[in-house]
Amino acid sequence: MLPAGLEYVNSWVVDDGGMDRCFQLMETSDPALFDVWFERWSNLVSFEVYPVITSAEAAARAGT
Repeated sequence: MLPAGLEYVNSWVVDDGGMDRCFQLMETSDPALFDVWFERWSNLVSFEVYPVITSAEAAARAGT
């Protein structure tokens, strides 16, 4: 149910007994595609979005 241009990278499930939370790493050059993806799943799940960068990118920004 992914729109073209939104790529699944990997996912992790929280192992706290309930396994009711999943973190998915997605990649796109068009953030508007997230809204399309959210709408397709809106009857089943809710989403929270956190933009991330690699550790190398963070170090470069920090000048280290």
